[in-house]
Amino acid sequence: MGIKTKISKKQLPKEYQKYNLIETVDGISDSVYLLDNIYVLKLFEHQTKQQILNEQNLLNKLKNLKVPKVIDIFTIDNKQTIIYTQILGNSIKQPKLEEIKQIGIFLKQQHNLTKNEKSSNIKLFETKRVEELIILSKNEKLLKYFLGISIELKNDGIIHGDIFTDNVKFKDDKLMGVYDYNEACEGDFLFDLAVVSLSWCFDNKNLNNEKLMILLDAYNIQIDKIAFVEYIKYALIYYATTRYINSYNNDKLVSKLESLYKCEKDSYGD
Repeated sequence: MGIKTKISKKQLPKEYQKYNLIETVDGISDSVYLLDNIYVLKLFEHQTKQQILNEQNLLNKLKNLKVPKVIDIFTIDNKQTIIYTQILGNSIKQPKLEEIKQIGIFLKQQHNLTKNEKSSNIKLFETKRVEELIILSKNEKLLKYFLGISIELKNDGIIHGDIFTDNVKFKDDKLMGVYDYNEACEGDFLFDLAVVSLSWCFDNKNLNNEKLMILLDAYNIQIDKIAFVEYIKYALIYYATTRYINSYNNDKLVSKLESLYKCEKDSYGD
């Protein structure tokens, strides 16, 4: 994590050289800098120009929500670079019930705006691709869990797919903004909601039913909990697999997955 490509202020367009260039540890595959407390600069290692434009178009569509605005696009060392407005506040580790409610409402508003919308980005979360990733990983445990999943993903519109708590900021318990839309793609809205639950509705490795119900109520959906847990499992499998392939620690995700299966066995027997 952290900066992949070091840059200096003299590499920036002149209008941004007056700001302090502050390194962050936010980037996993890309490099993220702050320009004082005004802007965020993100330098992409692999994004294409079309992917950058896709993100810009999506953020424009969501402009009335609490998302960053794209201020400028240019290249540094032939790498695509975006300047965004900076969202003030802090990411949270242990979401409060009111914060869970706010993110559920936000996601519903986002989906209302992106329903049936198309994107040329890769459909990261579709079943065939996830199966290929698991086979590539050669992780027998994840393959076993994947083969036991019983859901049929839909193509509802454009989803974020990565609304973990570190991609959201709050200030004084108020939602300030959601960011990191660069890999948003077409997908299933229930999967998007399940991804939210991974870091918002678990207490350590255990799913907290009260938090989950608050999230579902805020999103304004009625769905059987057992049916929705299948989406949670799928989301856990996806992120456990991608982190495993990229040599990141996936132990917490796997422990959550194992906990869900254990709860099922305790409830229904083997």
